[in-house]
Amino acid sequence: MITVSEAMQLIMANKLDLKSTEVSLTEALGRVLYENIEADRPFPPFNRVTMDGIALNFNSFANGITRFPIEKIQAAGDKPYRLINDKHCVEVMTGAVLPELTDVVIRIEDLTISDGMANININGIEKFQHIHRCGADKAAGSVLMKKGDLIGPVELSVAASVGKSRLKVAMYPATVIVSTGDELVPVSSTPAFHQIRISNSYAIYSFLKKWGISAEMIHLPDNETYIQEKIKELLHTYDLIVISGGVSAGKFDFIPKALKEGGIHSFFHKVSQRPGKPFFFGSNEKNRVFALPGNPVSTLLCVTRYLIPWLKESLDLAYTDQPMVKLMKPIVFNAPLTFFVPVKITPNPETHLSEAFPLPGNGSGDFANLLDADGFIELPDNENEFQAGQFFPFWPIK
Repeated sequence: MITVSEAMQLIMANKLDLKSTEVSLTEALGRVLYENIEADRPFPPFNRVTMDGIALNFNSFANGITRFPIEKIQAAGDKPYRLINDKHCVEVMTGAVLPELTDVVIRIEDLTISDGMANININGIEKFQHIHRCGADKAAGSVLMKKGDLIGPVELSVAASVGKSRLKVAMYPATVIVSTGDELVPVSSTPAFHQIRISNSYAIYSFLKKWGISAEMIHLPDNETYIQEKIKELLHTYDLIVISGGVSAGKFDFIPKALKEGGIHSFFHKVSQRPGKPFFFGSNEKNRVFALPGNPVSTLLCVTRYLIPWLKESLDLAYTDQPMVKLMKPIVFNAPLTFFVPVKITPNPETHLSEAFPLPGNGSGDFANLLDADGFIELPDNENEFQAGQFFPFWPIK
């Protein structure tokens, strides 16, 4: 067996070399940006009025004038107006260009406007108040978004504001999720006493879907010849293959042999961890294969701990720090393995730290227990006793 850190190093050293493609703005949500986006002009592009009210020359007010004739109305979208008389004002609307030769805005709540005259009812006025000054946010040519940023609603809005109707994004790998075993039946079927419904594939699918990957799902029965033929077909068709089950050392675990015969180089087949010890990772020039143990908790752990970080790395997603959480109950684990424990996370409003409460469970088959879990904490293999108050890495599943 190899350690968790050794397994992760091997996985990360075998990223997929993904190409880019262009999509429209309406297709870009949730994709990974593969170009830098620059400001085509300043943000904002002009001195922008931020309150309904009047704009005037500050010096006139400073000289004691509090009653101003309204010379013009400047609405949002109007071409900028130039104040003719510095003892007059311009009535302005939110979002309008600040009229030329004015440098302060008085909001309408602080005015009395009647018969074309504006009376100022307050004393404390500062120059440039209620004005969003040109270039205050970003200068023209500055980088607004970088390659590797995940595109969300704000990113789409910013891209549209600089005239990017199409964006260069990562081209996702063609992906298939494979379930194995005669004990599994389709979700729509009524299982016999000795059978269960397929469920791991849907968990894996949802994790991948979160990162924009739509995967096919197929099921393979426990037939060695059929598995060998189908694996070769899948390796020809897909870039990323995620398999659940059939990967251990039993008589009906045909997956490792089929992958080898299909030309997949095995980097490892067992990892010193619980749950998820019989975990296979391999590749060739085209394919990357994650073959996960079939027990549901083991599957979810391996997807969370290995597959998703690898996928983010392959997509060149911008790096985020690994979260650490505070263990709130002691744990004793007397095995030389990295131990992953399902936990419920509770934020502490006083310390601003996340607190992890271990959940009871009945082993790697107890995936109903994960309904209450927010993720796993990772306890290192060089210790046996883990005290409340210690901090450990956290791998979220929600």
